Amino acid sequence: MLNKVVIFGVGLIGGSFARSLKKAGAVGSVVGMGRSAASLARARELGVIDVIGESGDEGMAEALQGADLVLLAAPVAQTEAILSAIAPHLQPGTVVTDAGSTKSDVVAAARRALAGKVAQFVPGHPIAGRETNGPEAAIDDLYVGKKVVLTALDENAAEDVERVAAAWRACDAVIHRLSPEEHDKVFAAVSHLPHLLAYALVDDIANKPHADLLFQYAASGFRDFTRIAGSSPEMWRDISLANQSALLTELDAYLAQLTGLRARLAAGDGAALENVYGNAQRARHQWITAIEAAEAPPSKDKAE
Repeated sequence: MLNKVVIFGVGLIGGSFARSLKKAGAVGSVVGMGRSAASLARARELGVIDVIGESGDEGMAEALQGADLVLLAAPVAQTEAILSAIAPHLQPGTVVTDAGSTKSDVVAAARRALAGKVAQFVPGHPIAGRETNGPEAAIDDLYVGKKVVLTALDENAAEDVERVAAAWRACDAVIHRLSPEEHDKVFAAVSHLPHLLAYALVDDIANKPHADLLFQYAASGFRDFTRIAGSSPEMWRDISLANQSALLTELDAYLAQLTGLRARLAAGDGAALENVYGNAQRARHQWITAIEAAEAPPSKDKAE
């Protein structure tokens, strides 16, 4: 049982964490912190949080007083500033974690901002989301059966890592563990690149002179492919820049794939095109089958 949790960012990710803990009876009080007074007020009105934390040194000190866990669920570019504000008021019994989609940059920011207190920071990343934002988007089952990747530091005490893991398990999430570097390479391929592609496709069509006509006939395939382009542009700008190196590597590989497909199409090589399509279909089927088989969360943590 966590007596007090402080959450920076009370939208989809942070708000759903709060709702999930409350549903499980795993938290006593949730304090919300953030840039938008309107969002904080709405979160309290909806019951996502119990208390609105005040800004400034005094407000920060009061919010962190007696906190068991602090979750950073703000855009990753804000991580260092938030940790720097937290650092002077961070008590020995408080563990800090985050929900950022990149990890190497977050770890570097934590080392700069927290210095000698960095052992109290356990990096994390819940693999869950929707294309909606704000306190209204928060739901109490967002993390059920979903992976949460912890990229623990060498300095972290085992009991602090377990506190973070236990909080996510209370949300019915499944804990996985990677190094920060492994994490960023994996998610550049399977998350960050797909978002970039979805944004690029919609932007390309929106800028065509006959965009209205194209959108008029766009149907379920286009909707499914571009669903994630409805996500927060600010958040994905930050993620793209934070994981720039790994994302560029994946983008270059994808451009090479497109170049190959263009050559096959230009040559009228139907067999080669079908081979690519067939391989993709089989790989996707295997992936979906594996997901369905893993829907029931296992009792033990996973190491990828």
